[in-house]
Amino acid sequence: MADLAFLAAGAAHSEAPELNAFGMAPGWFVALAMAVFIGILIWQKVPGVITGGLDKQIAAIRKQLDDAKALRAEAEALRADYLAKIAGAEKDAAAMIEHAGREAEAIVAKAETDAAAMIVRREQMANDKIAAAERAVIDELRARAASTATAAAAALIAQHHSAEADRSLVDAAIAGLVN
Repeated sequence: MADLAFLAAGAAHSEAPELNAFGMAPGWFVALAMAVFIGILIWQKVPGVITGGLDKQIAAIRKQLDDAKALRAEAEALRADYLAKIAGAEKDAAAMIEHAGREAEAIVAKAETDAAAMIVRREQMANDKIAAAERAVIDELRARAASTATAAAAALIAQHHSAEADRSLVDAAIAGLVN
């Protein structure tokens, strides 16, 4: 029971009397202090300073955005330029490959014609050598035949003609010249 009496006495003390000054509650003092603070801020033009700072930041951000747009446009122009250069380089490479192919075909065709001409020349040279060899063999055979015929005629004449027959032939030839 003593506990109940103590609790009842504590409950009586927990209610504090409401403070009033100049007949106003504490909430009104807080409201009045806020109104005075806001008034001083307006009187010192703090909102203008704040909006001016915000405007400066907005202008700086806009400038950064404009710079970024300009950089992007420049980057896109460079990209387009490089794409055009790449396309040009690819066209040049294709043209070089095509030109090299045509040159290779021309070289092969020239080599074929040169080889054919060389074969014809060598064939002609071989035919000329064969013809020269045939002429040399024929000339050699004629020379041998002539020397063999001369030797045979000399042997036949030596066998069938005597010195007396030669004299009569020489005399007849001289008489034929004189007449």
